[in-house]
Amino acid sequence: MATFTNQATLTYSGNTVVSNTVSGELTDALTVTKSAVAQTYGADAPVTYVLSLVNNGEAAFTGLTVTDNLGAYSFGGGTVTPLDYVEGTVRYYLSGSLQPAPAAVAGPPLVISGISVPAGGNAVLIYQARTNSYAPPGAGGSITNTATVSGGGLCASIEASQTITAENTALLTINKSVCPAAAVRCGGRLTYTFVIRNTGNKAVTAEELAAVTDVFDPVLRELAVTFNAEEWVSPVNYTYNSVTGLFTTVAGRITVPAATFVQEASGAWTVQPGESVLTVSGTV
Repeated sequence: MATFTNQATLTYSGNTVVSNTVSGELTDALTVTKSAVAQTYGADAPVTYVLSLVNNGEAAFTGLTVTDNLGAYSFGGGTVTPLDYVEGTVRYYLSGSLQPAPAAVAGPPLVISGISVPAGGNAVLIYQARTNSYAPPGAGGSITNTATVSGGGLCASIEASQTITAENTALLTINKSVCPAAAVRCGGRLTYTFVIRNTGNKAVTAEELAAVTDVFDPVLRELAVTFNAEEWVSPVNYTYNSVTGLFTTVAGRITVPAATFVQEASGAWTVQPGESVLTVSGTV
């Protein structure tokens, strides 16, 4: 909504007087709201937005343009954009009926043109964007996305924003290696190393009850187990069946720190995974 002020001037016989100042506000019959289907986002993940336009007036709005900034924010004297429009995802509804897809230029910013809203009716735009390396991944990170509606006889552009936050979660991977990798003689020692990495912004604590299970073939004897270089003992930290080779850590003993995140000079975020290492060695 735009405000205005106005003052009149009266001149007579070489004199000038001014009136009082009046003010008012220009309002359009069109309103816009923006929402996200999910309130959180992950790395390289789709985000679905819904833009709703409602016309409470007696005349239709035609030829409207929607400009979406895709979450652009200032960084290092420039601007970075944490979302990319997913080509071909825009859907356009008039009073609940699906219409042919409008023209959409991915940008950034995303520009959707040729939108109309009938008198006393509504229009809904649904489209997807995907997070990229400029999306803040750390705990408390957020993206504020703003859509601006202009043209079509509007007195002034109108806009709506939606803020979503980084998902607070752990994202684990596990890699297993064996040493020696070549053939080992009977009676020799084998060592298995499990590297567990966390690229999420939440640490894995005892509450998550994480556990590693493996069946060693060949079966190992005289086990030696360490976790992050600390010696583990059975059955406090793990259990082992020397007949079947079944090895299981006690639920909750595996913990992994959260990843750390650094924003580079380009504005892109890089991830340093949190890491824990489990080693199991034994005689074959």
